[in-house]
Amino acid sequence: MIANMPIRRLYADTATCAQQVADALGPDLRVAAPLGLGKPHGLLNALYALTAADTTRSLRLYTALSLTRPRPKPGLEARFLEPFLRRHFGTDQIDPQYAIDQARDALPPNVAVHEFYLQSGALLHSASAQRSYISQNYTHVARDLVLQEINLLVQLVARRDGPDGVHYSLSSNPDLTLDFLRQTQAAGKPRPLCVAVVHPDLPYMSGAAEVPESFFDIELQPETSPPLFALPRLPLDVAEYALGLHASALVKDGGCLQIGIGALSDALVKALLLRQQSNSAWRGALASLDAGGNTRTLAGWMGGTAPLAAGLYGASEMVMDGFMHLQRGGILKRRSWDNLALERASVAGRLNPGTPGGHYLRGAFFLGSRELYAWLGETEAADPDAIDMCPVSQVNQLYGDHQTLAALQRRGARFFNTCMMATLLGAAVSDTLEEGAVVSGVGGQYNFVAMAHELADGRSVLLLRATRAGRNGLESNIRWNYGQTTIPRHLRDIYVTEYGVADLRGKSDSECVEAMLSISDACFLDALCAEAKAHGKLAPDFVIPAAWRRNRPDCLRQSLAPLQRKGLLPTFPFGSDFDEVEQRLLPALNWLKGCAISWRGKWRLVKAVVRPGDAVAGEAEALKRMGLTAPVTWKDRLQQRVLLAALRNTP
Repeated sequence: MIANMPIRRLYADTATCAQQVADALGPDLRVAAPLGLGKPHGLLNALYALTAADTTRSLRLYTALSLTRPRPKPGLEARFLEPFLRRHFGTDQIDPQYAIDQARDALPPNVAVHEFYLQSGALLHSASAQRSYISQNYTHVARDLVLQEINLLVQLVARRDGPDGVHYSLSSNPDLTLDFLRQTQAAGKPRPLCVAVVHPDLPYMSGAAEVPESFFDIELQPETSPPLFALPRLPLDVAEYALGLHASALVKDGGCLQIGIGALSDALVKALLLRQQSNSAWRGALASLDAGGNTRTLAGWMGGTAPLAAGLYGASEMVMDGFMHLQRGGILKRRSWDNLALERASVAGRLNPGTPGGHYLRGAFFLGSRELYAWLGETEAADPDAIDMCPVSQVNQLYGDHQTLAALQRRGARFFNTCMMATLLGAAVSDTLEEGAVVSGVGGQYNFVAMAHELADGRSVLLLRATRAGRNGLESNIRWNYGQTTIPRHLRDIYVTEYGVADLRGKSDSECVEAMLSISDACFLDALCAEAKAHGKLAPDFVIPAAWRRNRPDCLRQSLAPLQRKGLLPTFPFGSDFDEVEQRLLPALNWLKGCAISWRGKWRLVKAVVRPGDAVAGEAEALKRMGLTAPVTWKDRLQQRVLLAALRNTP
């Protein structure tokens, strides 16, 4: 497989390293690269450029979650985002060029890119990406990669020099590398050439993520490195806060927590912090939202309403900012030991909590803000046992010789994840549109659901907004049926929307339909009910309870108004990467985006542009930030008027 070895072990120049690796491996490169943060963009770009320039070569890349900076559309979006992106990511950030070209369907014919998880929505309209996407459970990726004859593995790493020599840390991505190489060896396949690309800012994580110098065949340590890719922190609205409050009551003290990424997960984290630190206010808000008492009844035997005295243990495929905030808030603190006798002693209360080796967070990869990366490095330095970054096979499944221990560590597990839609019969739609276009991928969602059903006291909790803005106006995210599903209805468990909790486990079809109706938006109750009756899944004489008619946004705002007045539900609960003027612009730009979706919205916008209304505070600063204080061209004048209409029509 390797044509002209040996080659040098140490490189400082990316182009030289890429050329020699390509020459050594021959004309056909079959490359594996980690998902997300662990992808060395500079080296991949150099290999891609070499291949694109030489039709005698070919490159087949297997990876996931290729992170690229947003590419704003011309107009107001570009005026807002371009200065922010330069400030947030830095001018020397490097995007993977193959991902940019694939989004434009401009990959050269001798390059193929296969991903099992796409940056959400980024490649929805790329025919190349849609054809090349591989649908896989996260835990099956390493197994399937063995069949692809991979001859090169590249990974971003942290490096440490010590008295016993050089060590590397797989840091953000031990998830698939360790499993893949182990399974390659077990299958009797040749080990690929392994290249470590050192990044000075990547946190050095020890434990399973640490490997000896001999693990990699080549080290590339460029003279300069771009900043680590950092996700901007998200705003939360009233509906997301309501959803988070309902979900936080399902968490059991002393249990185990899996959470994903996005606004709904942030809302859950903030709600857990309120439950811990402002318990009476949290209880009052939950009581106001949960007028019928359903969520609190479930909390009585499944979760809880008291602060989390024993704390939680985190076992999550992804480590994100939420875990940092939970640890700082005194919630993420229950430790587990990778020794069955010690773990049993801990459960029985016979183990000294200071016993070495206990960790309170286990993950397979991490991705988030720069604050998260700094926290991980600081935590590793102060408490090396605290966080265990390890293979995904140790996080996302119970199978294997660790099953008894893993089940004990995950006692009281709540696997929270998000989905796009759900059906009245309990199937989840998380990754694919009805016509088959992939939005993201299944990732580990099926794994979480499966583990929840296998564990004696585990539960799968899927979070979704009850509605979304569509081309014809407001649409329900709870449907009678859908052409593509991620989780089948026979694995239904718990769903949470801003209107409450639907517990579907072990329920009949009619009971499931009623539970899902109870957390649907009131606008769609009659149509959903009629459809369920037409298919024989609801009794003909079933009547929608009056309480469900209160499932409306205005009722949510009324219920959460006391918490908002106390400042407990800030728009940016964990700080913002946007300055004050940008935060004023965001709702206005979102209003414009909402108007553009439907013809009703476009008509509303036209009327607002014709009669924008009275001036509002902060208007001059907003125009200055957008470069529209003194428009010159007719396009600029139109953009100024549209922006003024948006500013004057949003709170």
